[in-house]
Amino acid sequence: MDNDSTLELLARMALSHVEAGADMVAPSDMMDGRVAEIREYLDENAHENIPIMSYAAKYASSFYGPFREAAGSSPQFGDRKSYQMDPANSNEAIREVSLDVEEGADIIMVKPAIAYLDIISRIKEEFDLPVAAFNVSGEYAMVKAADKLGFFDGEKVMMECLLSIKRAGADIIITYFAKEAAKILGGGKLKS
Repeated sequence: MDNDSTLELLARMALSHVEAGADMVAPSDMMDGRVAEIREYLDENAHENIPIMSYAAKYASSFYGPFREAAGSSPQFGDRKSYQMDPANSNEAIREVSLDVEEGADIIMVKPAIAYLDIISRIKEEFDLPVAAFNVSGEYAMVKAADKLGFFDGEKVMMECLLSIKRAGADIIITYFAKEAAKILGGGKLKS
């Protein structure tokens, strides 16, 4: 991977998204220096008020499997461990978040969410920025499969998972459960 030449392309893509109407950019590429490059490019093009949500703590996780399968985006060779974070290393997340905050990130993303509640909590405690958590496809699929097999009540487990993410410190939760959770939170009933 050519980190430095990728930065200019990321900045141009971010600007094109903003010019097309995006209210925020959220680079998920994990290139070093991307937040600073995007911030500078947006500012130079009169978009200094557009926030950047940085995927600062994006782990090399097996929980992405269902999405990668559905999107046909599984690596053709190797894996993504060269640029996604080691699940065993929590200190790396703090270092990466710190760098992105220094570069101008407005919101910090942790991905996946449920297996990394400790990371969400540490980031929330150590940084004065909103924390987003991405409840990814594998986390969603596990609940759906177990519910289908009758192992537990999927709606109740879904809400418990989302509550745990919020309790860990997430200000924003991105989830495949969004419509179901909104219905329940909006007055719908849990299955008895």
